Amino acid sequence: MLTSIAVFAPLVGAVLAGIFRPFLGKQLSIAASILFMGISAAAGVLDFAQALQSGSGLAPLHLAVWISVGDFAPDWTLRQDMLSLVMVAMVSLVSALIHIYSVGYMAHDKTEPRFFAYLSLFTFAMLMLVTANNLLQLFFGWEGVGLVSYLLIGYWYERPSANAAAIKAFIVNRVGDVGFAIGIALTYLVFKTISFDEIFAAVSAHAHDHYRLFGTPLPALEVIGILLFIGAMGKSAQLFLHTWLADAMEGPTPVSALIHAATMVAAGVFMIVRMSPLLNAAPVALEVVTVIGASTAFFAGTVGCVQNDIKRIIAYSTCSQLGYMFIAAGVGAYPVAMFHLINHAFFKALLFLAAGSVIHAMSDEQDIRLMGGLFRKIPFTWLMMLVGALALAGIPPFSGYYSKDAILAAAYASHSAVGMYGWACGVVTAGLTAFYISRLFLLTFHGKSHAPADVQAHVHESPLVMLAPLAVLALGALGTGFMLDRLFVGTGSANFWGVSISAGNVMGSLDSIPAAVAMAPLAAGFGGILVAAVFYIFMPSLPAIFATRFAGVYQFLLNKWYFDELYDAVLVKPTMRLAKFAWHVGDEQMIDGVPNGLATLTSDASSQVVKLQTGSIALYAFIMLIGLLGFLSIFLLVR
Repeated sequence: MLTSIAVFAPLVGAVLAGIFRPFLGKQLSIAASILFMGISAAAGVLDFAQALQSGSGLAPLHLAVWISVGDFAPDWTLRQDMLSLVMVAMVSLVSALIHIYSVGYMAHDKTEPRFFAYLSLFTFAMLMLVTANNLLQLFFGWEGVGLVSYLLIGYWYERPSANAAAIKAFIVNRVGDVGFAIGIALTYLVFKTISFDEIFAAVSAHAHDHYRLFGTPLPALEVIGILLFIGAMGKSAQLFLHTWLADAMEGPTPVSALIHAATMVAAGVFMIVRMSPLLNAAPVALEVVTVIGASTAFFAGTVGCVQNDIKRIIAYSTCSQLGYMFIAAGVGAYPVAMFHLINHAFFKALLFLAAGSVIHAMSDEQDIRLMGGLFRKIPFTWLMMLVGALALAGIPPFSGYYSKDAILAAAYASHSAVGMYGWACGVVTAGLTAFYISRLFLLTFHGKSHAPADVQAHVHESPLVMLAPLAVLALGALGTGFMLDRLFVGTGSANFWGVSISAGNVMGSLDSIPAAVAMAPLAAGFGGILVAAVFYIFMPSLPAIFATRFAGVYQFLLNKWYFDELYDAVLVKPTMRLAKFAWHVGDEQMIDGVPNGLATLTSDASSQVVKLQTGSIALYAFIMLIGLLGFLSIFLLVR
């Protein structure tokens, strides 16, 4: 019962704020959205606490028959195993805090109820996704977060850049969703069901099935695993389908926090973990997951080092941290992936909302090169950003340390080539992460201020309604690591997760790696912080020297490895040229040209014939005579 309240309360809030706003008024609409989101959070957390006390999840909650076509009759059912309950508690709680924060951040917006309606609807879609009991229901939530993300990213639709970013996010995600939809179809073709329990029970029976693609027999489960992961690559912004993530910063900062912390980007990781019993029978697919995740972590880490927009730096850290989660999933350490997902939700939401507090104080300025010296003017935001930065950098006792190190321990303990690749990329990325988040922190809060005088004069701390959620998230960023460590990935983790996750053998080897290997990520993190301090505190001239001496590398990173330019040249421009050709030749000249040409010919012919209607009887008699002679000539020739 509590799960259904947690899931559907945001939908009620979205309807009240979005549809009944003319009857309720602005303030009551906003209050309704926040109230029902608070009810959702309370129900979600209480439901998880009860399951934790009982030691197991609950049976699925059947709501209705959704579709009934012959033997295909998927139910509308809420799954209540431990994996779903953990996600419901996290999503609802973080979303509720973001709702409260938005009261202050969006106070001067003209269409606040619309914004809150979108936030609540987005949360409802994510909650439907994480409580899905079959692939079709999961796809409903999957597409729901994709649709509402378009509305939220393009919320300020009067800005061309926001419209372009919303369209880009929508299209790139559709590319991944095509793979996901085909994967669902192939799953049904192989298993004759889309129910999770029925699929997982039949995995061993179909382990040796093959699917013919272009005449080539391929292992069916491997193909399904890769297709499902393609969907996850789009939602979770993995390499090749990552280009939308940084542009999504065009939306309001609470949107960035919600998308990047608790909801949309977590959907891909959640789906891979949910499908763990199937993926364990697809080792090649898991290797692909590991390689893509490791490559994404390294790629985003390098790009984050040179970005200057405060939100984009944090956005690339999201991309990188999601790569860590896929490294864990790829080596079979699914509980570790979930551990990092939960920790990341708190410290990433904290970082984004703290960045929003900085932007609010700086009169909407987002370039960290135009900040500096904010420590004395906004000390509470400084402290909150420090907590989030240390958690992201993986410094103990903050939460990121526990889960990031567990991921790299799992990668090393897998003793596979892809696992070692994941470990090496992860360690290097740990140093890069510590460097770029320290760079952001130091340039924003320390050193000399580079802001214009009028902006400096108006710098002030955010209101309490914005600061209170930061304090709650900071507690999460500080405490979830050591509080959940034993429960999520410790010796009792198998009992905690139950049948909701099918973890690999690597989970038993996390504590058996060499001490030097275990210490490497922390050493890399401290090294990144030290380099940032040298660059931006003790020798601030060094960054410019390096940027000039290694101009090619700097431009390569600044332009995000030129992925956008590559896609523009290979995909966008050829598609535009093809579309224009189809428009001018196919549409204008052929589809419209033929009937328009016949109409023009008829019109021209009639205009000439009309000229014969002169009113002269002599002319008419002459024409009749000519016609008669013509008929006689034809008659004589034919005869």
